[in-house]
Amino acid sequence: MQFHKSSATAFCALLMTVTSLQAESHAVSDEIIADQRAALKAATLNMGYGPQSPRDLNQRAGKNRRVFGEAPVVADMSICDIHFHESAEHRGGSFTKFAGNGDGHGYGTGFKYDGDLSASEIKSIDITVGKSEHGDLRPGDTIEVHFVYSTADATAGPTLDTCLHGSVANPQLRVEAVVGVLVSDGGEDFVKMTQINEIDGYKKAPNLPKDLGSPIVYSGSTTGPGYNEKGSPFQVTWSVRPNVVKLDIFSVDAWLNDNPFQQSHAHGVRNLTTDLGLLSSID
Repeated sequence: MQFHKSSATAFCALLMTVTSLQAESHAVSDEIIADQRAALKAATLNMGYGPQSPRDLNQRAGKNRRVFGEAPVVADMSICDIHFHESAEHRGGSFTKFAGNGDGHGYGTGFKYDGDLSASEIKSIDITVGKSEHGDLRPGDTIEVHFVYSTADATAGPTLDTCLHGSVANPQLRVEAVVGVLVSDGGEDFVKMTQINEIDGYKKAPNLPKDLGSPIVYSGSTTGPGYNEKGSPFQVTWSVRPNVVKLDIFSVDAWLNDNPFQQSHAHGVRNLTTDLGLLSSID
């Protein structure tokens, strides 16, 4: 069967819509998410927790009273971890399309790229990428990549424990966040983007895109669905780029099969933080 380009694009868009609807049919109710938010509020109320992440980047208000200094620029820090989440954890910029409530454990939720993709960019592939008990990655999926930096004498390795060091009890942490959409035709080389070099005595990822808009910088915490009902105790300076980069899905597969962080699949997404008492203000 042969499609004209416009027909193929429309068909692929319809296929993505059907897939999204199927995922939503297995999603937990709004009440479950509300219960998780209530549990988070109860667990953090008057407990002294600092501002939390992720957040709606367009919502700049915040009333959290814990203040900490902004982490240095990455030129004065070492990269200690790279990982990514399926769908964007943050909302804003070019990723505001809600994926749905998901399974209540961080999968099937988050935010997706708002733009359109061509039929060739979302054509099916003959390999399975990042397979886990929660599924796999496919062309058209959105991911949020976290490049984690530390002021400690950190090493690049598996888990965020590599960002800490016994000689420094309170290292400063910075996350440079890049949101990408996976494509099967074209796209940037993820292996190259995540390449680590030693520069001036620090480990760096020097190939982050420089054309994704001015990053939104704010004070927050670590993320992940393990903190849906409890506060994260870590203080993190976030730097989130508002525009999306198209990533070659085959290069993502190559990275997942060989990286120093032992990453083999996408992580789940923490619920968006909406309680002003758990948010910093964005200047």
